[in-house]
Amino acid sequence: QILSPRHRIPYLLLPPPPQPTIITSHCVAPPLTMKWLSSSVILAMSLSTASPCLAWSSVPSLHIRTVASTSSALNQSTKNDYNVVFRPSSNPGSFDSLKLGTARIHRYADPDSVVDDTEYIMWYHARDTSLNEAGNSLPPLSTGRIGRATSRNGLIWERDETGSVDADKEGVSLGLNTDSWWGFDTAHIGLGQVLMPMTSPGIRSEGGVYVMYYMGGSYEETKIVDYLDEEKRGRVPEEAIIKGMKFKIGAAISQDGVTWGRVEGDDPSGACIAPYTPDDVNMQDLKDAKDENGQALNIPEELYCGWPEVVVNPVKQNENAKGAATDSNRNNFFMFYSTMLKDSKEKSIGYAVSVNGFAWSKRGVVMKPTPGTLDGAGCARCNVIRKAKLNGDGLWEEEENSWIMFYEGVSCEDGKHRVLAAESNDLKNWKKLGLAFDVGSGDAWDAQGVGSPHVIRLDDGFFRMYYTGECANGETAIGVAKSLDLVNWEREQAGVSFAFE
Repeated sequence: QILSPRHRIPYLLLPPPPQPTIITSHCVAPPLTMKWLSSSVILAMSLSTASPCLAWSSVPSLHIRTVASTSSALNQSTKNDYNVVFRPSSNPGSFDSLKLGTARIHRYADPDSVVDDTEYIMWYHARDTSLNEAGNSLPPLSTGRIGRATSRNGLIWERDETGSVDADKEGVSLGLNTDSWWGFDTAHIGLGQVLMPMTSPGIRSEGGVYVMYYMGGSYEETKIVDYLDEEKRGRVPEEAIIKGMKFKIGAAISQDGVTWGRVEGDDPSGACIAPYTPDDVNMQDLKDAKDENGQALNIPEELYCGWPEVVVNPVKQNENAKGAATDSNRNNFFMFYSTMLKDSKEKSIGYAVSVNGFAWSKRGVVMKPTPGTLDGAGCARCNVIRKAKLNGDGLWEEEENSWIMFYEGVSCEDGKHRVLAAESNDLKNWKKLGLAFDVGSGDAWDAQGVGSPHVIRLDDGFFRMYYTGECANGETAIGVAKSLDLVNWEREQAGVSFAFE
């Protein structure tokens, strides 16, 4: 049954996806028819350590620059941008003409094909200047709407200039929620992750279903001082407000990756995960919640939930696949999300578990800042993958019970965002490994900050990381780096250059 994106869909009504089969062409299913002003300046000035929740617009300066033109300086090539693969649109009317944020990439190929039919698809969120208008009072982020682009090599990308027929703006794949005034996603949205749960990496299920996890903010007002520690609260008037900061997480599904239908979550706003508030009548069950071992969870109170990263928990060798799929007590999906803890004001990474990928149960915090380190001012925006190596037959072999997380850490020293790493054997307990990928040097396009990492595997045994970078004037773009061991990363040449004598 074709599901209209104009209607929210209860998760219990979702049909099970078909078993995966290899696609030998690039055909896809037919499209479905279906008080900024001073308050934001105050907020930016108060966050001298550039908190992750304000990444890319305020790192690490203490003021907000008004961008008069949507024609990005990064649209002009510079000597230090050799690894840039995607930039803000040069079209002033485009939804992605101001800032780019998180990008998530799928790579598809038929291993039995005699020709190179590799296809890359990128989903990303971005913002234009209209969302920064004074009346919106939104936080100065890159969140706005979600778009899509395609590539044959993962380095040269072509925007989908048409987008979904049901989106609120041209070229947008998932736009603002204009149908439900009470929805959590009416003011701005940002991308978390896109999955095809019934597929293996690199093999697309014909007629399968994409699931997008995203975050959204409404025009609900909250006080700016709610997000500040005691030291910074005195710099901000008690009555100063901001809108759209109380992020919640939602899900959407698609048959073609272009047009999306929102899925109705358990929260009254339509979200599937909301920040935990003990006084919320819809969250009373979390007060005395226990984990699988009967231990009290003690979920901390949260101010927002955003940037969801969802991982499918694979069936282990000692498990029965059919039994695992029908076990109502098995955690088939893990979600890692960025949050701020109300009491400590720490920017941390929380996690939740799910049987079906739509109804979620919070489990607490898995990553907190470590004072005096590169994540001393906050942890946010992560990507979790299984460790793997290319065997002698040219096939990737995944290591069982071996995971690595790349996440964004914010330094207390210089306020810059960097990509750090951690590892785990159970997706619950993580050991920090330190710096994985640093900011660019000198006047490089990404010298001010790097973050929002996403890592994929390539056929030659390399891993490729896509990340969002920021230069000194606040402009953003998406760049690439490569590694053989997930430890040592080097910026990758994105284009071909020719030298003539």
